[in-house]
Amino acid sequence: MAPSTFTSLASPLHTREDIQQACISLLEPLRPFFSPGKTCVKLGNTATRYDEVGAQIEGYARPLWGLAALLAGGAEYVGTEDFVEGLRNGTNPDHPEYWGLARDLDQRMVEMCPIGYNLAIAPHKFWDPLTDKEKRNVAAWLGYINDKEMPNTNWLWFRVFANLGLLKNGAPHSKERLEADLDHLDTFYRGDGWSNDGPEGYTQMDYYSGSYAIQYLQLLYAKLSKDIDPRRSELYKERARKYALDFVHYSDEQGRNITFGRSLTYRFAMSGFWAAVAFADCELPAPLTWGVVKGLLLRNLRWWTRQQEILTPQGTLTIGYTYPNQFMSENYNSPGSPYWFMLSFAPLACPASHPFWTSQEEPYPTASIPAIVALKHPKHIMVHKGGHTFLLSSGQMCHYPVRASESKYGKFAYSSAFGYSVPTGGYFLEAIGGDNALALSEDNGETWKVRRVATNARIEEHDGSPVLVSGWTPWPDVSVETFLSPPVDDRPNWHIRVHLVKTNRDLSTAEGAWAMYGTRVADGRELETLAAQSAEGRHEKQNEALAASHAGAVGIVELSSSSQGARNGKVLNADANGNLVDSRTVLPTLLADLKAGEHRAFVTGVFAVPASVENWQQSWRAGWDERPRLPSWLDEIAGHP
Repeated sequence: MAPSTFTSLASPLHTREDIQQACISLLEPLRPFFSPGKTCVKLGNTATRYDEVGAQIEGYARPLWGLAALLAGGAEYVGTEDFVEGLRNGTNPDHPEYWGLARDLDQRMVEMCPIGYNLAIAPHKFWDPLTDKEKRNVAAWLGYINDKEMPNTNWLWFRVFANLGLLKNGAPHSKERLEADLDHLDTFYRGDGWSNDGPEGYTQMDYYSGSYAIQYLQLLYAKLSKDIDPRRSELYKERARKYALDFVHYSDEQGRNITFGRSLTYRFAMSGFWAAVAFADCELPAPLTWGVVKGLLLRNLRWWTRQQEILTPQGTLTIGYTYPNQFMSENYNSPGSPYWFMLSFAPLACPASHPFWTSQEEPYPTASIPAIVALKHPKHIMVHKGGHTFLLSSGQMCHYPVRASESKYGKFAYSSAFGYSVPTGGYFLEAIGGDNALALSEDNGETWKVRRVATNARIEEHDGSPVLVSGWTPWPDVSVETFLSPPVDDRPNWHIRVHLVKTNRDLSTAEGAWAMYGTRVADGRELETLAAQSAEGRHEKQNEALAASHAGAVGIVELSSSSQGARNGKVLNADANGNLVDSRTVLPTLLADLKAGEHRAFVTGVFAVPASVENWQQSWRAGWDERPRLPSWLDEIAGHP
């Protein structure tokens, strides 16, 4: 009998057998979409920046992340032969569905990584059954990558795994290229476990630095090459031990991850680092026991199974986050791209006796990690306060054009509970994805700019607390200096922002809080004015705006007592489908106009209580009424813009 779809699994997802079935529930719906020769999987009709065959190879290759681990761990899957036949035919120059050789900067290079991994850990299914000629074809197709130009990024790991898959099977490969790529990738390392997604000068430390590629593949390499490259194997494990103590802050107690950066359509892959830790037998420092690692991975898996809108009616993954969404996608996302998701099934390759499987799952180690910690390499201040897991951010950016890059890297804050928003258009405020951003307009609100590139970003310490400081120059005659200060113990649901704005042109300004689910529970209609005893609604007046819904309560306040600093509070109905988590959102916002020659300090308190907080509906009003106090050092700065 075919398994249930991924979002309707009957199992509690606690045991190894449960996770095997979860993996199969994502593999099985792909079978009707294979091409006749099994080389490609076509899951939709949207296009990418690369060719259609390359896009459909993604649909074939990316599920191998899960299938390879499933098979390596001794399980069987009825559809395995489809994938084996696809490998035979896709690498056969005489077959009508031949994949074609990789060119410079070719998407095929990316898909060589799961194929190489597959050959390395499941050769009994994918290499041994091939004839000598078929093996030569596979080696030739993978080996063609070795003299091609590749991006100077995590992509170099994909060539490592193309060669590693061949090496592990005694096939022709380039030892020189393998070693050179590893040497170069090691130059991306910045310290304390962290690597850039690229060389010095790049300021990108997102999920590619960890779960999607660099840390993940370092750990897979450490396991697969421990006998042939013991030095690097131990080096990569030691980096992982350091990185883990920071990366744990990007998850919360409910199993959600902080939405930050690009490629979030990979979903469960955001937790891939923990999967790789298990695969590599990498024991981590306290408090990250095997039970904690298991909980971090499996809670996230269970959370994804509860997101009912991530699948098509046929049971295949969609482009999007918690629902289908092209606005948040990148131009390299094909309908098969989301199956990078499958790399987090790596522990299935581990035997049932592995401590990951034998350990009792443990809760998130809230009491054992700092509530606030500054991470100098990604320039993030991590916060676990008031039941809210989020980060303050300044200084990262994508080094090449990416759709909505300003939203994915340039916002002031990112949350596990309240997903970030991206633009759906450019000609009205509700469409710019203005959450956790200061938006400026020079044409009376027709078009808006938000921060994409932060300058001179740095972490300072004031009164024993970290503070993020950065600059922004949206126009040559306009400058903004921003200070981001995390919550304090007696105001755990507030963080503070101060923006020192100097302008020599007339400007409209809009500063957003967190975007949040914005409709009523009873009838799905838009939120109305918040009544005294109401559980949901919106509140607007001078200097403040607030919204409450079944997702929690969020708000924003101008803290300056000066009438000159007054701003108008408004709860915007954000344009539909711009938010990663909720398709209909509202956004509490403060609005003000500036005249040319004006210098203004915006002193902002930002409030949030997620619905995951126990008894939040009874407590949020008291928290909202207790406004944060500006530290004396920040008050002095705000008074002298």
